[in-house]
Order: sequence, then C-alpha cells, then structure tokens
Amino acid sequence: MNDVRPTGPTDLTALAAGIERTNELLTRVLAEVATTPSTHAAFVDAGYVYAAAGRLVAGTEDRKAFDLDAEGIIEAFIDKARMIFPDSRLLRVYWYDGARRRIHTQEQQRIAELPDVKVRLGNLNANNQQKGVDSLIRSDLESLARHRAISDAVLIGGDEDLVSAVEAAQGYGARVHLWGIEASGGRNQAEPLLWEVDSARTFDLEFCKPYVTRRVGVEYSEQTAGEGPAPSREEVRFVGAQVAAQWLSERGREWVAGLLPGHPYLPGAVDQELLTAAEALLRHSLRSHADLRRVLRDGFWDHVQGQY
Repeated sequence: MNDVRPTGPTDLTALAAGIERTNELLTRVLAEVATTPSTHAAFVDAGYVYAAAGRLVAGTEDRKAFDLDAEGIIEAFIDKARMIFPDSRLLRVYWYDGARRRIHTQEQQRIAELPDVKVRLGNLNANNQQKGVDSLIRSDLESLARHRAISDAVLIGGDEDLVSAVEAAQGYGARVHLWGIEASGGRNQAEPLLWEVDSARTFDLEFCKPYVTRRVGVEYSEQTAGEGPAPSREEVRFVGAQVAAQWLSERGREWVAGLLPGHPYLPGAVDQELLTAAEALLRHSLRSHADLRRVLRDGFWDHVQGQY
C-alpha cells in the first residue's frame, strides 16, 4: 500500500515562502556583486625594472652606475593602471627585490614606507643575483587570485618561471596583464610568458627616462660593469649542453631522464640551477637576456634528448 499522502495547502504555502526567501537572497547577492568594484594589484620584479630601465636609459644594468627614482616609477605604474582600469580600485603594489639575508637596505625601507606599496624580499647571492623572488611572486599572485582578492593582475617582469603563476591565477578567474620595458635589442621577456598573459604592454625610453639618472663620476661602459659583451647564441647553446653533460655525469641518467616529461620546460628550481651554472661558466649575467636564456635551455635539451 502506498503511504505517500498528497501535499496539503500548508505544505505548498511553506514551499512557496521558502522559494520567495531564496529569491530575495539571490537578488541581494546579485545587487551587491553588481555594485562591488573590481580590484587590481601590481606585482613588480624590481630586479627586472632596474636592469631593463638601466640598460635602456643609462646603457648599463649596474645599479652602482645610475639612480632609479623608485617612488616616481611606482607612481607612474599606478597612474597607468588607473587609466587602463578606470572602474577598478588598487589593492596594492608588491615590490619584489633581493637583499643580503633579506635585510632591507635604506632604499628598500623608503620604498616600503610608500602608501599602497608592500616590499617583499628574496635573497642575494655572492654574485648579487636575486634568489627566491620568482617564488614570492608566484605565491602572492596565486593566493590573491584564489581568494578572489583581485580581478586583474599587472605583472611587471619577464622571467619564464612566472608562466605557472599566470596559468594558476587565470584558472581562478583573474586576468593577468604583462607590462615590460623596451629592450634596446631583442626582447627582455620570455616568449612563453608573453603567450600566456591576457594582454601585454611595453614602456619606451620616453616613459623611463625621467626616473633614471646617471651617477656623476662613475665609469661604466655600455656593457654591465665588470662584464664584457654578451656571449653569442652559439656559446650559450654550447654551455647549455656542457651543463647537461655535467649533470648526467654527476646526478645520473635516471635523475636527468625525470626531466624529459616536462620538455620544453624545466622545473623552476632546476631552471635556476641551470642559469646559475651557465653564468658561472660564461662569466656573464643572462638575467636580462630572455632570448639567450631560451637558447641556453635549447642547448641543455639538445644534449639530454641526444642521450635517450
């Protein structure tokens, strides 16, 4: 025997009231979403800005040879973002730089005191190369996107290691906009990074010139102080293969073979090891040469794939 009884008038009234309350709640939520402004944040790789702006304006990447008006260029970035995102509010500017033992320099302290600016520090090694900055950018960008704290992210940098962060932020619904500084020759931003972002913008000499001042009495050439001309593509490719051969010998075929599924990319930590090892052999920084870093990886993979 079927025990199900027909719904009575009281049940229908309660159901209708429940639907009405749900509709009211949805209406309030949608109204709140419609009036809530979008939010953007800027993630600035200071090492990239110093190197690219110094090279473009002063002809050198050596920080000792020029002064960068960090406050001025940060304000210029903020103003540009206001123009591009007129209906969005700024969360803050994240300024990523390196420091010995992560202790702020006087300049970094001044930047940290600026309104709407947060300084995040990686380390500096013996060769004044930044360590840990890319991982900080990845962590912050992904976290803010995951928690819906931002709708748009302005990324000012050029390292290929940031591709995974861009993909993760986009997966959470944020749009990522890559800003860069014009390179006097070639590119100073990795192509895979340019391919992944939602938009790209480049600032020219006229934009950067007011914020870079050559220091009087400091001798420098058009190359980075203490370095000769940039190595050729053939030299860099050879060094990439040389490092691969060394790692095969030291770490074993099994360890290197574990990298093959990720081709043409390398894990971030391994890519940094490759870059550091290559720079030691070349005695030249490749940090501002995105094209040569790609050639370095090509040389590495050419040797590795030739062994399997």
